[in-house]
Order: sequence, then C-alpha cells, then structure tokens
Amino acid sequence: MDFEQLKYDIKKMIIDECEKEDIEPQDIDDNEMLFSDNNDLELDSLDALQISMGLLKKYEVRLGDSKEFRRNVTTIEKLAEYIQKNGKYQ
Repeated sequence: MDFEQLKYDIKKMIIDECEKEDIEPQDIDDNEMLFSDNNDLELDSLDALQISMGLLKKYEVRLGDSKEFRRNVTTIEKLAEYIQKNGKYQ
C-alpha cells in the first residue's frame, strides 16, 4: 500500500470508528489538526478512545498512554508516518 492510500484508509477508519457519516475521507485535510475546535470532525475524548481501538485493530498499533496518543495522533499525515514506522498495514 502506498502512503496516499494509507492516509485515505486512516481517514476512513476514523470516520467509521467515530460514526461521522456526514464527512467523506476527501473532506479531511492531511495536515489539519484532528483534535481542534476548528475541525469539522468535532472529535472528543470518546472519539480518541475509538480511534485508539481502531488503530490497534486495523494496524496493530498500540499507543501506550494519552501523552503518546497526543504526540502521534495530531494530523492524518503524522499518524500515517507513525503507522508506517510502527504498524502493520497492507
């Protein structure tokens, strides 16, 4: 899988896990802060848990604590880089 496909798949996973049916993957900018008041996703702490579980299930990526989560789940771009280095994807 190439990097662009990985980013698309991450967007899709976030939309599915967080039940954001009104947003399409192409609506999410790769460099937009995911947990920001200005983000159309309107993600909260429950969504963070859902994303964490989705990352474990889909990419076998375990983010140990909330500090590690906040460091690596900032943007789609940064998360894709983290998965590329630490996860399993095909």
